[in-house]
Amino acid sequence: MSDITSEVARRRTFAIISHPDAGKTTLTEKLLLFAGAIHIAGSIKARKASRHATSDWMEIEKQRGISVASSVMQMEYRGCVVNLLDTPGHQDFSEDTYRVLTAVDAALMVIDAAKGIEPRTLKLLEVCRTRNTPVATFINKLDRDVRAPLELLDEIEFTLGMAAAPLTWPIGSGREFRGVFDFRRECIRLFEAGADRLPGDIREIGMRDPACPELLGEPYAPALAEAELVRDAGTAFDRAAFLAGRQTPVFFGSAVNNFGVREVLDALVDFAPPPAARAAAQRSVAPEEPACSGVVFKIQANMDPAHRDRVAFVRLCSGRFVRGMRLVNCRTGRELRTSNAVSFLSQRRDIVDEAYAGDIIGIPNHGTIALGDTLTEGEVLQFGGLPFFAPELFRRAELATPMKAKQLRTGLRQLSEEGAIQIYYPEAGGAPILGAVGALQFDVVAHRLVHEYGVDVRLQPEPLALARWLSAADDAEMERFIAAYPGRIARDASGALAYLAANRAELEVAEERWPKIAFHTLREITAGVERELADSSLR
Repeated sequence: MSDITSEVARRRTFAIISHPDAGKTTLTEKLLLFAGAIHIAGSIKARKASRHATSDWMEIEKQRGISVASSVMQMEYRGCVVNLLDTPGHQDFSEDTYRVLTAVDAALMVIDAAKGIEPRTLKLLEVCRTRNTPVATFINKLDRDVRAPLELLDEIEFTLGMAAAPLTWPIGSGREFRGVFDFRRECIRLFEAGADRLPGDIREIGMRDPACPELLGEPYAPALAEAELVRDAGTAFDRAAFLAGRQTPVFFGSAVNNFGVREVLDALVDFAPPPAARAAAQRSVAPEEPACSGVVFKIQANMDPAHRDRVAFVRLCSGRFVRGMRLVNCRTGRELRTSNAVSFLSQRRDIVDEAYAGDIIGIPNHGTIALGDTLTEGEVLQFGGLPFFAPELFRRAELATPMKAKQLRTGLRQLSEEGAIQIYYPEAGGAPILGAVGALQFDVVAHRLVHEYGVDVRLQPEPLALARWLSAADDAEMERFIAAYPGRIARDASGALAYLAANRAELEVAEERWPKIAFHTLREITAGVERELADSSLR
């Protein structure tokens, strides 16, 4: 077995997804804790402890206690290299989450045991299904009053259309929560409240140890009966079904109390797939190929505000990356500097000497790399695209200080290149229009403009309700359409034409009058080239 093949086999790259407040970011930190990457939740190993979430690096995230940008953390556990991507839980940042899901090989779904399947969770699972991404499930917050476990399993199967195969089973809940049956280890893992225990402190006892009734009390007998029922009559775990997206292994626990986390981490290492072949426009690219290739799925500016840097997050798709190697951006044909490429532990960055398919590396640059770019050692490839969704909320940016116009242009351009906001330039002239999927995006942009670019802005409502990207087989027809609606035509930051409508009725009239014009709700970027799609299940 070659070095590349053996290293690729060690990689596990997955994203954590959930509805807001299900405990996703807390679980992310506890996975890092159990893997030994950090010593205390909210801090990074060998760094001064700070009590905000490790995966939340923006100042606004620390202030509001929410995740508004995806972050990447790499760690080693049981001989595997684990690349963990924490995604924004808030629905207003769905685009960032969708793009992250194009860069992973598996997903971990976090469910609040009191609430069950929530709309955001369902939406993200639709994305995973379209990509045949294997999904494991962690049912969180068992230390609180929750719904019946059997009811939660039924909801997973009915709502998500996947068979649920529990690998642990809870003993009680809330104040009566005593622990879980661990079917893989044939034991009971005992719960003790408090999040200050080390990963090795959780006690175990045999599933039918004579001491169980007295030790666990009243919850033990009914939980044992349920556990036997799900083992005998329920769905047995089948790794092939899991990898095909037809089945999800289910775990129960309490992330805030460090309970149930190790079982999830062990299962991801044991069951999640290593990197697989990726389809490019030209051919299928195997991860074990000697030549290095990767795709840019995220751009982030000002991760280090002191240096005003701009980092392209690259999912390596094949081969071995070596620091300083020659990589070419297939969109521009330009060679890139890779001597300062970095690996991540959220806001901490370390120079990376080598990496393999499945890893996420960051390449600092000055605007020469765009979302969707493919990087190779010279072969021209175009990997699959990244989605942009038509916004339905719009604002105009008014400067509080007119002397900051240049900084505003720079800030908006860089933030739009990240995908943090969409920007439209009216063909008829005037100030640019900002478009967003969710209102919180505007708050983040205003905050970042002030703190990262020194620009104080007022974002004023714009009387628009939706946007649609335009395409037509007949250029003359498109020119006639633009002439007919001069006040409604704009170009986004990439130069793609868009129609901005005040309401849905206005759009419907335009669609009826101009049947040869296609109005698109999704724009997909592939290697820096825009490709409009007429429809999408991800709308």
